[in-house]
Amino acid sequence: MANDLPIVMLPSETKPGKATRATGRPDGVVKATRAVSNSLVGAVRQALLDQAGELTRLAQRVDQTFATAVTTILSSRGRVAVIGVGKSGIVGRKIASTMASTGTPAVFVNAAEARHGDLGMITRDDVVVLISYSGETEEITHLLPHLEALEVPLIAIVGNLNSSLATTADIVLDVSVQSETCPLGLAPTTSTLTTLAMGDALAIALMRERRFGIDDFRRTHPGGALGRKLGASVKDVMHGPPLPVVAPGDTVGRSLATMSDGRLGLLLVQSGHRLVGLVTDGDLRRAMLRGGDIRDVCVAEIMTRNPATISEDAPVAEAQVRMRTLKLKALIALDAEGRVSGVIEVFDDGHGRRG
Repeated sequence: MANDLPIVMLPSETKPGKATRATGRPDGVVKATRAVSNSLVGAVRQALLDQAGELTRLAQRVDQTFATAVTTILSSRGRVAVIGVGKSGIVGRKIASTMASTGTPAVFVNAAEARHGDLGMITRDDVVVLISYSGETEEITHLLPHLEALEVPLIAIVGNLNSSLATTADIVLDVSVQSETCPLGLAPTTSTLTTLAMGDALAIALMRERRFGIDDFRRTHPGGALGRKLGASVKDVMHGPPLPVVAPGDTVGRSLATMSDGRLGLLLVQSGHRLVGLVTDGDLRRAMLRGGDIRDVCVAEIMTRNPATISEDAPVAEAQVRMRTLKLKALIALDAEGRVSGVIEVFDDGHGRRG
């Protein structure tokens, strides 16, 4: 009878009710999950390494043709019209947006819509960037005679140098890849990465040639968190009083509580209202390594003299550039009279909060 049939336990199974304490799942399930996880992680790492390799090969292919594309755009009196469709269209929209926000007037034109009136968005003063990895995308190749009639410079970002697009364009930027990271080798993955990287490279090169600076960036980013950060001054985001201030003659032992209460990982050393030095937690560690117990040592002996400062009225962006250049985690803000008014940290998010 059915009740007399033996119960067969497969090797990967566990007895009912026996589960791991950490997960609450049977041991067999945990082992299987771990095996799948290890295999998955290995495959993903290899995919990323393959893509990194393609970016390296892309960098090695950059030559005078790229420089010609940049100078062609710089000499244009109009905009850059980026044309694509499908995945290439998504990448193209991002490239146009990056260019527009970094000093190069640009617009994205969907290739399919261009065939139904949006071609009128392009003028004879523009430069056209066409994106098609195969170089044979019907929506793109159909536009080529009409774009040639406009006599606008054509820059192709393409993966097939023998394609209709590559042989028609005035300038060809090669973004070909050995293979896609898609397991089937079909879905645009690595090729969209190299295409986007080439577009970003164009935008960055144009920024450099136009000497597009922080003030320019601020004008094109008036809104959002980035706009608030760029538009803010140091005094808007700095940590103000009470600050962890000690005198040069104070001992390290007495000053540790001040540093802890200040929660900035530093001490401002002042003589009266005049800043004479700075002690960071790094200074303390180095002093301890040199001399052991330093609790009775005066902070003047371990402080950094003449620490870097910035005006409290300076833009936050200027403070960030200075901290990156000097490799600082914090910068001391001074008021108009040269007195310490606050501290700005590299992790401030634009609202005086630490990230």
